[in-house]
Amino acid sequence: MRVLAVETSTLAGGVALLDGERIRGEYSLDVSATHSERLMPAIDRVLTDAGWTPADLQGLAAAVGPGSFTGLRIGLSAVKGLALALGIPIAAVPTLDAMAASLPFASLPVCPVLDARKGEVYCALYRWDGAAMRREWDYLALAPGALAARLTEPVILLGDAAVTIRTPHAPPAPPHRRVPSPASVGVLGLARLLAGDTVGVADLVPIYLRPSEAELKRRALTVH
Repeated sequence: MRVLAVETSTLAGGVALLDGERIRGEYSLDVSATHSERLMPAIDRVLTDAGWTPADLQGLAAAVGPGSFTGLRIGLSAVKGLALALGIPIAAVPTLDAMAASLPFASLPVCPVLDARKGEVYCALYRWDGAAMRREWDYLALAPGALAARLTEPVILLGDAAVTIRTPHAPPAPPHRRVPSPASVGVLGLARLLAGDTVGVADLVPIYLRPSEAELKRRALTVH
């Protein structure tokens, strides 16, 4: 199955192409340009370099957060447009799940940590159960100190906010393992697509652990 994966949960976003279990291409970039400027060119570039056209795609995998409100909206809008234009199914992949899945067989628990702004981080805890990375916590938005207090055993920290967690129990992973991977989104997405675990265009929504800034402003206007 030929799948395009889209990851826009953080500034370090990108896309990947999978042909079954073979990763045909991956493009990621951590720069200040917004996803609205670079996502569609990245999709076009990776398809062209692989010798594919959009018509060759058979499924889509989209990272749904938690993460950047703006980045997720841009990524999911692009995926929805492609799904409608091509008539192909979508798999929704939680960002933290995909990050943890990039470290299978880990002997220590894995804790992806993303910057949630406003003095908080998005996080969850995973453990290898012999077949997959099993999530042991709900997806959370916590202050870094509150997360550090929960980590009472050695763990591996992933993510752009890993270095903000001050605890002797949790050394950050190497830099190349800290950012979300479009290929990991694709691998989990492919499994969901093959299992028939898909979502419709109208049901493809981000995982929001708290209101966006726009929503907070609307609430404030409503109150006044």
